[in-house]
This record gives sequence, C-alpha cells and structure tokens, in this order.
Amino acid sequence: MTGLTAWQRWFPILDWGRRYDRSRLAADGVAAAVVTLMLIPQSLAYALLAGLPAQAGLYASMAPLVLYALMGSSSSLAVGPAAVTSLMTAASVGAVVTQGLVSYTEAALWLALLSGALMLAMGAARLGFLANFLSHPVVSGFVSASGLLIAASQLKHLLGISLQGDTLLHLLPQLARQLERIHLATALMGLGAVGLLLLARKGIKPALRRLGASSMAADLAAKAAPVTVLLLSITLAAGLQLAEHGVRVVGLVPQGMPPLTLPSFSAQSLDVLKELLVPALLISLVGFVESVSVGQSLAARRRERIDPDAELRALGLSNLGAGLSGGFPVTGGFSRSVVNFDAGARTPAAGIFTALGLAFAALFLTPWLYHLPQATLAATIMVAVLTLVDFSVFSRTWRYAKADFTALLLTFALTLLAGVEVGLVAGVGVSVLLLLLRTSRPHIATVGQVPGTEHYRNVLRHEVITHPAVLSLRVDESLYFANARYLEDQVAAAVARQPALRHVVLQCSAINDIDASALESLETIDQRLRAAGLQLHLSEIKGPVMDRLNRTDFLRHLSGRVFLSHHQAVLTLAGPEPI
Repeated sequence: MTGLTAWQRWFPILDWGRRYDRSRLAADGVAAAVVTLMLIPQSLAYALLAGLPAQAGLYASMAPLVLYALMGSSSSLAVGPAAVTSLMTAASVGAVVTQGLVSYTEAALWLALLSGALMLAMGAARLGFLANFLSHPVVSGFVSASGLLIAASQLKHLLGISLQGDTLLHLLPQLARQLERIHLATALMGLGAVGLLLLARKGIKPALRRLGASSMAADLAAKAAPVTVLLLSITLAAGLQLAEHGVRVVGLVPQGMPPLTLPSFSAQSLDVLKELLVPALLISLVGFVESVSVGQSLAARRRERIDPDAELRALGLSNLGAGLSGGFPVTGGFSRSVVNFDAGARTPAAGIFTALGLAFAALFLTPWLYHLPQATLAATIMVAVLTLVDFSVFSRTWRYAKADFTALLLTFALTLLAGVEVGLVAGVGVSVLLLLLRTSRPHIATVGQVPGTEHYRNVLRHEVITHPAVLSLRVDESLYFANARYLEDQVAAAVARQPALRHVVLQCSAINDIDASALESLETIDQRLRAAGLQLHLSEIKGPVMDRLNRTDFLRHLSGRVFLSHHQAVLTLAGPEPI
C-alpha cells in the first residue's frame, strides 16, 4: 500500500476533495441549508434532554461536523447530538454527579472525550466488528424502550411539573401524583407544539402540493416546520410575557463561537474516568451501531460503501471535538442524515457548510432564543422520538425466533425499569449466552444418498439410501470448546444404535473452524472408535480447516482416511454394492 493510499484510508477527504467541483458545491450547499434549519431546534432540544444548557447542543453540532468530514467515509451522514445518546449521557453523567466528584457540565465533557478516545483507538485497531455483538433484537428493544423513556422524561417540561429519575419505575408514580399540579399555560404551549409538529409531519406536504406548490418547495416547508413552530412559540412567549406567568423559557444563551473547553485535572479525575469508562464504552457502541446502520442504508441507495473502521475513527475524532468545544457525546443521527441525503448532499462537505450555518446562528441568532419555551423543545424531542418506537418488531421476532424474542423483551423491559445501561448490558449478555447455547448443541444430521445422485441429505427429511456398515454424520456448525463434548456424546449414541457398523464418516462441509478443544475431542472420538474396532473418516474438509489440521499429528494418527468428497468416501467404504 502506498503512502498516499494509506493517508486516503485515514482521511477520505484527500480522495473526494480532489474531485470536488461546482455541481457538488451547489448540491452540498442546498443540503446544508435544509439541515441547518432542522438542527437549530433539534440541537437545543437534545441539550435539554442531556440535562445541559441549550448552547451545548449548538456547540456539539459544529466542530464534530467539520471533523467528521475529514475522516468519515459516508457522503450523507450528519453527525451531532442524537436522542438515544443524549438520554444515555443524562443517565451516565447524573450518576457521577450524585457522587460529588465533578460538575455536571464537566462530566459531560469527560464523557465525550472518553467516548472519542475509545472510538479512535478501536478504529485504529480495526475493531469495528465489535458492534456485531449488539444483535438486531437487542438494538430494537433498547431503542424502542429508550424512545419511551425519552418521551416520559420530557413530560416535566411539557406539562410544567417536577419529575426526577431515569426509569419508568421512578417517573410514572411521580406523574400520577402530580397530575393536579400541571401548569396550564405550559401544557397548552407544549401540547400545542406537539399537535403542530405532528400535523406538519403528516399533512403539510400533501396540502401544499394540492395548493400547487412544487415538490421541492413542499418538502422544504415540511422540513422547516420545527423552525416555524419554534419562532411561533418565541413570538407568543415574548408577546404574552409567559415567563412572568410561570412558563419556563430557555433564557440567556451565550452569543458567540464554542469555547475551548479542557476539563480540569485533579486528584478526583481518575475516579471520574473510572466511573465513566463503562458508560463511555456503551455510548460508543450504540452511537457506532446507529451511525453505521444509517450510513450503510444511505450508501446502498447510491451504490456506495462505507468503511466501518473509518467510521469509528471519524466518530472518535468528532467526539473529541465535541468534548473540547463545550459539547457532549455525538453520533450520526438518523433523521438529520436522511434529510441530508434527500436534500441532495453529495460529499461530507455538506457537514462543513452546516457547521458554518450553525456558527452563524450562534453568533447572531441566540438573543432571539431567550423567550423560547422549554415546553416547545420538549415537544420537538417527543415528536422526533416517535420514530424510534417500533412495537411491530415484537410480533415479528416472536414468530421467527423465540430465543431472539427473549433477548428483545429482556432488553426492552430492563431498559424501561432499570435504566439504559442495565438494559443494554443485559441484552448483550443474553445475546452472547443464547449464541453459546445454540452453538453448544449443533445440528448433527445422519445423512444418506439421494437415489441416482451424488447428493447426501438428512435421513429424517428425505427418502435416501444408507448402508449398515457406514454411518455418515453431517455436523452443521464449526467445532469449538462449547460443543466439543456434545459431538463426542452424539457420535457415541449414534454408534450404539448400529451394531453392524464398521465406519463413521464425518461430513465437514459446514465446519469453518476447529479449535484446540474440538481437535482434542476428535482425537478422543477416533481413539474410542478404534478401541471398538471402528474407523473414523473425514470428508469435504475446507481448505483453511485442512491447513490447520496439517499442522498437527491428528491426520497422521487418524484410524481412517480423509476424502475429498462425501460420495467418494461412502462408495469406497460401502464396497461394490450400491447404498
């Protein structure tokens, strides 16, 4: 690999930047304008969800976009605060702050820096495959439960009441006790914003098309609806002086660019890092899975591809940037990335232009946010997370795989009742245990010859021919420590059922690997069969598996033979009579 190719692998901007032209500039500029309109209210809302000042959302949406453009491999992914990672941030930071080790804002900075460092290190080590341990049922259960938790957590802002806690066990009893304390003006503002946002999402585009608006204009109006609701709320709150009547508003938002924020180092810093290490790892994995899922689905629509390891590095750099500029953990968001794609973004430069738009807002528009009701931001969050909740996955998973349904239900229930970290860790743990359970008892089929062919199929499913002196077994799983003893038991049981047996043939067509424990079990099986006057034979061993076996003494001591094809093995061992 040449030096230039290596640099391009780490910094894809060196590749697409050389081909950047005026047409791409125009497309990226239009996409950036649309995404900027969407991100202004969304970033403020997610800062509120994370328990941070509103400006932290703007800060977390600038530097990460620019840094992702340097190292990211997706042409459409838009990086910034996201609903699930913001909820996880609030839960993780809140747990540390209650111990009195550090302030809330500083803990969020440490969390972003630690997440960024972990992602960057995993990307450099090419560990993108670790995300595979988050199975789809686990992710679905976690995201759906997180969506419900997010919606429940915003009820305090939407209704003007006081709710503490981060699980439904904490929130729902408090909500029931405080229904009579709902602040009417706040509730009217919040529920009105929810209604307008839902109406805009479902009906504004078709309505404008019926009135003769072009498809592009109607689409832009639908995407700009949150900004319109935001401006309407500010106008009402300022005109009616709702803050004086108990409606909570954002208040003073500092005007200017993100500051350089370096967490202070003290004797307690190591304790803070220890407390945040596991949450940072979980946020990194969830953020990475979300980003890669969105990036791959969008890339497939343009016949492009993304590099998971490059995405890890890019997200790591983005989180480091968020931590050093007053933000909190970020990831590639689904809604903003889809909007970026649909608006025509051609390269990651669209993210740079979006960051410039947000910088303009931070420099000149923040004074206008003073009267923005927190209920409106809560409404923005609640409407956005509706897309996260998917109850249909429960019925689909139940019909297809009961074991996966167990992981899905456990993750969903524990996330709601015990918290996001407990739910996610439990879901991953159950998925790994189910995988070990499935592979520890592999399907082992007794096979026979389909008449008139060289094909061998399961004797329980097909009309096949067998021979009393030959037992053909097909192991449908790689062999490793968890299933090695099971294979010994199954071979012994099958041999005991055939008194006229002389040869046992293991068909290895589905075996992709044999570890040291399984090799020892094969040696044990061979010794037991030899002691009983039988021979063990292997057929259809794959090349990589054969290469490893050739580095041992097993094949040299094997009582039987190794056959290239199963048909050849059975014909040779059964003799001249057809089987």
